[in-house]
Amino acid sequence: MGFKPIVLERGKAVRERTQDTWGLWRKHVLNPESNVQFGEGGAGTFSDGKLYSQIKDPKHLGCKVLTEFVKAGAPDEILYVSKPHIGTFRLVGMVEAMRHEIEKLGGEIRFQQRVTDVLIEEGADGKRIRGVTLASGETLASHHVILALGHSARDTFEMLHARGVYMEAKPFSIGFRIEHPQSLIDRARLGSNAGNPQLGAADYKLVHHAKNGRTVYSFCMCPGGTVVAAASEPNCVVTNGMSQYSRNERNANAGIVVGITPADFPGDDPLAGIELQRKLEARAFELGGGNYDAPAQRVGDFLDGKPSTQLGSVEPSYKPGVHLTDLATALPDYAIEAIREALPAFDQQIKGFAMADAVLTGVETRTSSPLRITRGDDFQSINVKGLYPAGEGAGYAGGILSAGVDGIKVAEAVARDYLGLEPEGSGAKLGAGCDD
Repeated sequence: MGFKPIVLERGKAVRERTQDTWGLWRKHVLNPESNVQFGEGGAGTFSDGKLYSQIKDPKHLGCKVLTEFVKAGAPDEILYVSKPHIGTFRLVGMVEAMRHEIEKLGGEIRFQQRVTDVLIEEGADGKRIRGVTLASGETLASHHVILALGHSARDTFEMLHARGVYMEAKPFSIGFRIEHPQSLIDRARLGSNAGNPQLGAADYKLVHHAKNGRTVYSFCMCPGGTVVAAASEPNCVVTNGMSQYSRNERNANAGIVVGITPADFPGDDPLAGIELQRKLEARAFELGGGNYDAPAQRVGDFLDGKPSTQLGSVEPSYKPGVHLTDLATALPDYAIEAIREALPAFDQQIKGFAMADAVLTGVETRTSSPLRITRGDDFQSINVKGLYPAGEGAGYAGGILSAGVDGIKVAEAVARDYLGLEPEGSGAKLGAGCDD
């Protein structure tokens, strides 16, 4: 559309970022500005690279996103398979290709440029954005600022809240990662066809409604993948899952998480969910031995309520390592109770799911943003004009595909504002799906 945006990325370019991420996984060294959460490509770069979503998409913008990914080097199959995925190694090259395309079109991407403040002006018609301030002290003036934050940009959330940008707490989920032999999942899901190369590694999706009113479900299931260290703050432990395109690692893993609501962290502070996350992540750091190892426990011991002292047949994949312990104090009592009830129930659907030697690794807390930066029909903040919350961190997406779709919608909204058009639905057409 002729824009020449300036993209301010607090982390590093994806290749450098990958080196810093390995620094935590291999050397117990965390870089708070360059890790699984922060850097070019966002949190999705170190994931299974899943490219499907349950969002409503009447304009077929998801197809536009997938088409752009293929242009950047993704396999053509993502345009037609039912559950497309890419894997981390391919995502790295794609991210670089997309950066070069943005720059070719006139965009500018600045790395290691953390926004520390927003400039807001009070006028006759309310608050308006006037620019941003960077950690270097530089100020960039603008009447249009898109907040494409990740869900872990806690310091930025705090700054925006202090500046009076309206936000509200929202539900998210907490839990553990669980690991099984991938062969067990394949047999349970594919039967005699397990191991067929045309079918690949099997996945699953599970839900259980516990007696205490909590819903337990599998999250971000990674066939043939690994559990990864996803911390972004010192002295905290966070887990996530990752797979390569081949999905050929020995273990399957998934988050087994419990839904929570703002009622579980009461008060009027929209940042209360962040404080709960920090508390749980700090506890996991402590239970893991205080060196970024993760606390872990055999499923059999977890169900029996006793600490684990040795591993069984399942070797955990988490790097830098795990520390065997009792996970009962890693989450609130209601979550532990619900997960203990859910695991045997899941075993009824996938034989062997509650096997004693399966491994739980804690904690999974970054399932989605714990808050929403509320916006109106024009995609702008409801109380600061010109400020456009976008994507997962702002509370409007839940993965790679839905975040890409939301980004297109916000870009169109910015164009409408420049052109003086009413919000979408007024009759004027902008943007494109696959047919344009």
